[in-house]
Amino acid sequence: MCVAEPVLPLAPTEDERLFAGLAEASALILAVSGGPDSTALMMLAARWRTARASGPKLVAVTVDHGLRAQSAAEAKAVGALARKFGVTHRTVRWTGKKPRTGLQEAARHARYRLLAAEAAKAGARHVLTAHTLDDQAETVLLRLARGSGLSGLAAMTRENALFGITVVRPLLAVSKARLIATLRRARIAYADDPSNRDPRFTRARLRTILPALAREGLTAERLAVLARRVRRAETALERAVDAASAQLAVRREPAGAGIALDAAGFAALPEEIGLRLLGRAVAELGDEGPVELAKLENLHALVREHARTGSPVRRTLAGAAVACRGSLVLVERAPPRRAAGGGRISALTKGQTGSNGRTRSG
Repeated sequence: MCVAEPVLPLAPTEDERLFAGLAEASALILAVSGGPDSTALMMLAARWRTARASGPKLVAVTVDHGLRAQSAAEAKAVGALARKFGVTHRTVRWTGKKPRTGLQEAARHARYRLLAAEAAKAGARHVLTAHTLDDQAETVLLRLARGSGLSGLAAMTRENALFGITVVRPLLAVSKARLIATLRRARIAYADDPSNRDPRFTRARLRTILPALAREGLTAERLAVLARRVRRAETALERAVDAASAQLAVRREPAGAGIALDAAGFAALPEEIGLRLLGRAVAELGDEGPVELAKLENLHALVREHARTGSPVRRTLAGAAVACRGSLVLVERAPPRRAAGGGRISALTKGQTGSNGRTRSG
């Protein structure tokens, strides 16, 4: 019979590794909901800051989405704990009408928007979130289930830009179990959010099958390794796309009006490189949010067919118009679509997820 190894709390000697590269910041925003992960983030950041002769100001921000009766009390509890740690605390609220569908995604979008606004007020360029190794594993499974491409399977990175700030995930390689062990050793209480177990949400359902997968060897650690290796491949592919873009761009119209690519050279590219190059152009000139991978694949097939047979192509995708004329593949901004009543359909603003040329599964 195998005996499980004890879960070790995070030692103070590990703090410098967790917060590497952040010591010179003037201020850091900590996203703290009051759950175990974010409570541990606040405690560890405070411990790290206290051990240093100097360091950034820490500002814990709790976003009250107003979706649960307990949320206001949980925010007050975070504030009380922050004071014990010598951390400034603020509560901000997501106001307005909540959507009936896509609630979790809408809440996530609102959360980052509000956190970015607080960062601007504090003069901070970094927002720290408490995503863990378990969250990374769930993200990989979620994107596998959705049929994501390589970009999706690379999952979360330690840092990424969003809403004009840098989101940092110091705990991405740390398991939730270690964070809970750390809090228990320090005798620090935390809130329990029942929505994390609500079977209405896909991520919560996936969370319930992780133990069974781990017994078959598909542990959170191995899923994270998969994400890391895919990300390594992503870096190589993106550099290949950079080279293809420089080689095949016939011209670029002023003020981002359009891009022209050599059709024959485009068709000769490896399929993945061609897909990404076309996706970049559509994302740059379109204004309707992330490009769906399945639709991009269909468009890519049409463009390659044009190079072989000369068949005409004229399609719109994510707010961009793509046309094949003679020896060129032209990508331009599509004219505004009109709603049934004659008014224009408003487009999503750029700067959201997917505007960097990434595609979403679908």
